[in-house]
Amino acid sequence: MPASGAVTRNTLRQQIAGALRDEVLAGRLRPGQEFTVKQIAEQYGVSATPVREALVDLAGQGLLDSNQHRGFQVHRFSVEDFRGMIEARSLIVDGIFREGGAPRAHPAPGAALVSVRRRAEEAARAARCGDLNVLIGYDLRFWHELGALVTNRYIGEFLDRLRVQSWVFAVPRLRAEPELGEWLWSGHEQLVDAITRGDAAGARALIAADDDLALRWAERLERRPE
Repeated sequence: MPASGAVTRNTLRQQIAGALRDEVLAGRLRPGQEFTVKQIAEQYGVSATPVREALVDLAGQGLLDSNQHRGFQVHRFSVEDFRGMIEARSLIVDGIFREGGAPRAHPAPGAALVSVRRRAEEAARAARCGDLNVLIGYDLRFWHELGALVTNRYIGEFLDRLRVQSWVFAVPRLRAEPELGEWLWSGHEQLVDAITRGDAAGARALIAADDDLALRWAERLERRPE
């Protein structure tokens, strides 16, 4: 019974953390918004313990800030934070695809890329249509699955965290963009093609285009008031 109860609580903790992360990613929980363990527990109709654990997990991922007296609030990422995320991501990807200046990617078997290609197609379609709601989920799953193919678990988890944080910063600001599609990268399918044929230089160029687009957008944000 204790073991079963622990599994149930851990599952509930993960479900609550996932649901709240989705709320933050979608911009429904906005930067600076405050809430308590009690409020979230009442919202989901569960006990306080798994909620507190879920909120601590999200704080550990950098998505929430904990205040001993006021509960939790959604972390406010700055443009400088966003720029740092993109630059860090770019450095890591350089390390994945190059070792001593030589490409180190190898052709991946087609079967291993079936799932990631489906994610790529959906993400690219959403980006071209300017459908931010659909894009977020497919983009995150695309990069997660792709990372599992080309790098080790620890690097992949770090890149996942950076991409989630960058989306948390970007979503509320992208929703205010009159020309949203101009700032959404849609090279997912071409990237899968490059990795399938073992073209490390081509893959790196495509990822660099994504990073460059994000940095140009950051510069644009810096030139206008929040």
